[in-house]
Amino acid sequence: MGKIIAIANQKGGVGKTTTSINLAAALGVLEKKVLLIDADPQANASSGLGIDVESVEIGTYQILEHSNKPEESVVPTSAPNVWLIPAHIDLVAIEIELVDKENREYMLKQALSEIKEEYDYIIIDCAPSLGLLTLNALTAADSVVIPIQCEYFALEGLGKLLNTIKSVQKIHNASLDIEGLLLTMYDSRLRLSNQVVEEVQKHFNNMVFSTIIQRNIKLSEAPSFGESIINYDATSKGATNYLNLAEEIIKKNSTI
Repeated sequence: MGKIIAIANQKGGVGKTTTSINLAAALGVLEKKVLLIDADPQANASSGLGIDVESVEIGTYQILEHSNKPEESVVPTSAPNVWLIPAHIDLVAIEIELVDKENREYMLKQALSEIKEEYDYIIIDCAPSLGLLTLNALTAADSVVIPIQCEYFALEGLGKLLNTIKSVQKIHNASLDIEGLLLTMYDSRLRLSNQVVEEVQKHFNNMVFSTIIQRNIKLSEAPSFGESIINYDATSKGATNYLNLAEEIIKKNSTI
């Protein structure tokens, strides 16, 4: 049975899309069948895996609208064992269009129920907001990974996100679990980075992944070539970090 993991944080620039693409690619390299869903109107997860977003005719928008079946929107990617449901800028309109619909928070969950069994992992790249798109992702997900940037404002807004997760658990998805907090953009030379790591580990203890994603120029370069970090430079720190994260998630889920 597939596991659905949402990558969520309403703060922008914390590494959600980088994590979504490269965690999916790392799980694929470790011989898991993976579906990545781009649930962000910016469509960076789609372009970051080499998809021309202007040419997307069937994607996340259509499956949320239930105008197309999920399997009709799935496209192959350059990453081994990774498929994608791409996004298009039209996804920005979905929050307005769904607002009057019954069970609007369950649209993605209903759509994915048809294909969940076909994949080992389904990764959802969420938009940087706590709107209806992210609410659909959290309602559909089994768990959530929360990327936290090793910067001064790292914990700002985290309380709000955790409260949103609690309310989703209470109202829409009682089985939603926090897969883990992921520290990103870590630079061991910076005192601030080390302080953030200590602070997060002290406050959240076992909820924090052992793997820390280090700052790495190759991670920034890879999307412009439409490739995951593993395809782009398998020997880089970024590739090693995301392979370690994938192994940590696989190990955690094999013991449940």
